[in-house]
Amino acid sequence: MAVLLAGLSQGALAASFAVSGTSFKISADRLQGTGFVQFGGVDSGGGAAHPVATSAFRTVVLDNFCQSVSLRSLPLVGDVTLRIASTGEEGMAATNIVLGVAELSGDLTLENPQIGVDAGQVSKGPAGVVGQPGGFAQQADRAAIAMPRMAAWSAAAYTLRLKNSKLTLHTDAGECY
Repeated sequence: MAVLLAGLSQGALAASFAVSGTSFKISADRLQGTGFVQFGGVDSGGGAAHPVATSAFRTVVLDNFCQSVSLRSLPLVGDVTLRIASTGEEGMAATNIVLGVAELSGDLTLENPQIGVDAGQVSKGPAGVVGQPGGFAQQADRAAIAMPRMAAWSAAAYTLRLKNSKLTLHTDAGECY
């Protein structure tokens, strides 16, 4: 499900797995998180390196959560989209989640933000999640995004809960957005 336990290495975030080389999409009606940090990073795997905005929350909930990934050229069936939806208020909830984000849109509100923090000194996110010393970062006590639309290369969490979840496969359009 693209969400694994995070690994930390030498004071800088390092995913405990190599990414697949296929990004995935996430959408929701609303995202609300506590303990937010964000800094530049790189996800690598599938023979390539992908620049990402490493985005982490101590806790996060999403209303009407959707995740999709396009699987190209599968033998005998061709292109398929795998979609996981979790409907309702707080359809998805996670603790200590770290995402490798390639693109994000929505209406963002930060509570008590600090922008331009040394990435090696962020302190509001999950314990031990820091970037490269001297790098640019931002952090906030709380973050909210109305109508988030995200493309990501990786996700790792300590816990993940999906309410009313449904996994479907589509041979035609089926992506979250």
